[in-house]
Formats: sequence, C-alpha cells, structure tokens
Amino acid sequence: MPRRRRVVVATRLYTPEVTAASFRMDALVRALAPESDVVVLTTRPPQGMTISDEPGVTVRRARVLRDRTGAIRGYVQYLSFDIPLFFRLLRHRADVIVAEAPPTTGLVAALVSLLTGRVLVYYPGDVWTDAVASMEAPRPVIAVMRAVESFVLRRAASAIAVSPEVAERLGDIGGHPERVISVGNGIDTDLFSPDVSVPSVEVPYFVYTGTMSEWQQPEVFIRALAEITEADVHIRFFGQGSVEPELKVLAEEVAPGRVHFGGLVGPGESASWLRGAVAALVSIVPGIGYDFARPTKTYAAAAVGTPVLFAGAETGGEVVRAGGLGEAVGFDARDVASAMRRLLAEWTDGTTERARPARVAWAVDNASLRTVGARAADVVRGARRGSRRSAK
Repeated sequence: MPRRRRVVVATRLYTPEVTAASFRMDALVRALAPESDVVVLTTRPPQGMTISDEPGVTVRRARVLRDRTGAIRGYVQYLSFDIPLFFRLLRHRADVIVAEAPPTTGLVAALVSLLTGRVLVYYPGDVWTDAVASMEAPRPVIAVMRAVESFVLRRAASAIAVSPEVAERLGDIGGHPERVISVGNGIDTDLFSPDVSVPSVEVPYFVYTGTMSEWQQPEVFIRALAEITEADVHIRFFGQGSVEPELKVLAEEVAPGRVHFGGLVGPGESASWLRGAVAALVSIVPGIGYDFARPTKTYAAAAVGTPVLFAGAETGGEVVRAGGLGEAVGFDARDVASAMRRLLAEWTDGTTERARPARVAWAVDNASLRTVGARAADVVRGARRGSRRSAK
C-alpha cells in the first residue's frame, strides 16, 4: 500500500475567519484530506469565533499579533506569524509545503523548501506587490516586496492563481508561465445557500462583508446612501480593515444612524445577513493596480441569491453583468445611489425574490468552492509528481 502524501499548509488566515483566503485554503484542505495527511499551520482566530476544524485534518494554531481591528495586517503582524513559522515548518515532516500570501510567508516556506528539498506550492490569491503599490508605499518597500514575491514564484514548483488575469500577472513578475495555474475562485455553496435563516430586522438594508481597505474604499456606498433621502434604508458592514475608522467617522457625518458596523462574524452569520439584504455591496477602485480582481463577495451574494451592487473596475463589473447578478456601475456615489434605488424598488416589488433561483443556479454552476478546491488539490498533487499539467 503506497504511503500517504504529507502536506503542510502554511496560512495566516483560516476558518472560522471570514475571508476569501481562509475559504480557499479550507477548500484545498478538504480536497486533499481523503488521500493525504494534512497539517495546517495557522493562527488563533479573534476572540469570540468558534473553531470547528475539518475531521481528519491536524490544525495547529499559534498566537499572532493583530491590529486594532483584529486583522493580521502590517509587516510587524506578518512577521509575528512568519518568524515562528520557519521553525514550525522545520518541525513538521512533509512532502509538499503549500504557502498562502503574503510574500513574506511565501519566503519563509521557500527557504525551508530550499533547506529541506521539499516541494513548494505558492497559493497567493492575488498579486501582493500590486496591492502594496496601490497604497502608495515607498518605492524601496515596493522594490523589496517585489523581489521577495519574484523569488518565491521562481522557487515554487507551482503557483496557484484565482483567475487568468492573476495568472498572467504572476507570470509577468517572475513565475514560470507553465507553472502558474489558474483554478478559479468561488464560495462554499453548501454554507452560502438560499436556505439560510434571515435576520429579523425592521428596516431594509444593504450589506458589505469582508475587508475594508484602500483598494475597495467602501466609503462610496456611504456617500451614496446619504443621497437617498426618500426611503428609510440602511447599510450594515461586517468585517474589518484599515479604513474602517474613517468609514465610521464619515457615516456619522453624512448618514447618522443609518450605517451599522457589526465587526467580525462567522461564515454562517455572514451568509444570513447576505440572504436578508436588498443587495450586497462590492467595490474595487479602478486604476490603482487591482482592476483584474474578481471579489469573492460577488460569489457569496450570488450563492444565497441576493443581487450584487458592484462599483468600480471593469473586470469585477463584467462578472456581475455577464451572470445577471445585479447592478455594475462606475466608482461614483451618484451612480451607486441610482443603482441602490433600482435595487430597492426590485426588492419591494418582488423582482429580487423571483430572480433568486437563477442567481443561485449561476453560483452553483460557476462559483463552487468545492470545484475550485479540487482543482487546487490537483495542482498540489501534480507538483509533487513533477507534473506541469494545467487545471481547466
């Protein structure tokens, strides 16, 4: 009987945290577990989150520094995970190391791979240094991070991308094009389903879930809400991010009492708030290096049948338009306000509910994280065998 593969997954974000990265890595682990011995090296989630790990998978969680919002964001926070990770990886026997972003985590995994001869698969999700550049970081910082990211990509036997656009960009900055494999992106359509419970609230609301960052700038939604004075409708934010404090200040200035911040919630509660919303709010600021992004928020909303209001870059907007998933407009508060009015009218007259089954069907067919996880697992298996086969 052949020996089971030993795979170590290094990721600073893992379930129960509600992030695209944690969902991706969980799906990969689930797909690998039936025929591999999988160990996940990750962090302890924020206080109050319930841990429910996959049976048959060893998950080892370590303390890590988080910022004031609870996020692991910033170089000090990254290093609080990455430096101990070097020694944690050395202690665990493995045939393959799978490392998630940021590039500093990839660098640690690459160094361990170099020292031990283990195969490295890098699963970054996006192009990290493009994001750093979009935040107008100092040029030396961008240059160093680009060098680190390029080194990790060159060292990796395979790199996994969430879209063809990301795959092309990873190839541009150092990845071997034949080793950068696009597996797509998606959501857990078992957890995010139209059958979840709906929150009991009296006022209709739009909902924003997940990261609140410079390249999303969800302030555009708050400014749009302030223009809607003819209807009592609110926005509910769930998640964390660097611009959250500024959003709270803006909300009190332009829409007092109509914007609520619920903090971090588990995937089940996130799905529930999405299911009960007039629409899910998704944004990508155009022209700052993230135009290729296809946010997971879009897939989560579609999976529960709720329409999406997307503001910003063309790629994300085209996903919404092509799938009939809602409204896609420019990154402009007036355009967003107009879309909010249309979506509120559809919610009121029953159009939203009638269209729900079609959006759910699209999500199941096009954005199942189970399928994405299986493709990513194939890449990991192929890297161990030395295969360069591409996932479809």
